[in-house]
Amino acid sequence: MRKLLVVIAAAVFATTMVSDPSKAQVAKSTADSQFEVLNPWAEVDPIPLRGISPRLTTLAGKKIGLFANFKRAAMPMAASVERRLKGMYPDAQTDIFNSRTPNVTETETGNKEKFAAWAKGVDAVIAMVGD
Repeated sequence: MRKLLVVIAAAVFATTMVSDPSKAQVAKSTADSQFEVLNPWAEVDPIPLRGISPRLTTLAGKKIGLFANFKRAAMPMAASVERRLKGMYPDAQTDIFNSRTPNVTETETGNKEKFAAWAKGVDAVIAMVGD
């Protein structure tokens, strides 16, 4: 990716030099000049990327977490999804986490610990955003 950006930057610079005759003459007279091309993309995150979590092959016999955010329609959506899951996978268990605050990791209410414990106890999560 970096090499591609360097090549693009060099091409843009060369096009600019050719399109402006006064600059082109300066470039011809200083043939031994060196130019430094800088990459505009900073290296800010040294943590390597991870792939997505492996997907379940089936929901049969699994414990499915239903995350309902704090919006008004989230709980009715979770109830509907729960009914449909029970119809499709009778041996699957469901566990609803009803987040009553916008920030699920809020430490003042103890919500962070409840959420972490809930997330560890399920095999998969389906999120309901009640907009």
